[in-house]
Amino acid sequence: MMGVFSSFQMRYQQLTSLLNRWLEPLALLAMRLLVARVFFQSGVSKWDGFLQFDVNKYELFMYEFFCPDPVRPGALLLCNAETLEYSEGSFGQWLAETMAITAGVVEVLLPLLLILGLFSRFAALGLLGMTLFIQFAVYPDWAHFWNPAAWWAALLLMLIARGPGLFSLDRWLGLEKRS
Repeated sequence: MMGVFSSFQMRYQQLTSLLNRWLEPLALLAMRLLVARVFFQSGVSKWDGFLQFDVNKYELFMYEFFCPDPVRPGALLLCNAETLEYSEGSFGQWLAETMAITAGVVEVLLPLLLILGLFSRFAALGLLGMTLFIQFAVYPDWAHFWNPAAWWAALLLMLIARGPGLFSLDRWLGLEKRS
């Protein structure tokens, strides 16, 4: 009986080794492309052209994200909580506008790095940080976490843990060792 199990175990290990060798690089590439697409599309939507920020996105960040009506319990509120308005030139207004531009840059740059597979773990770590910030500061509720934030986080965590895979500049430039 033990010989049958040992034979099965050996065959099973050979099969899983084969699957790892052929499917893992494709799965890691797919993860990079899927998560990059979400953030890249969001980032590109913040621009009116090359280095021309869409000023309408300031309103999105100021009022939808950081001063919503109604106020989301637990969300970061940068405006006056009583009037739901910003004082002209206030720190809250400056911070919301700065975060809008920063998000526009980061949501384009980091996905491009993921697509290329260049500095992939750091790009994934940056996008995970952004995901967590969105989850805890902008939409701090379980409904948003389960869909879509948990999916983004799971893909990004896997990329941080396993790296970009075979089909990446990181691997081809020797920045990532073969696993």
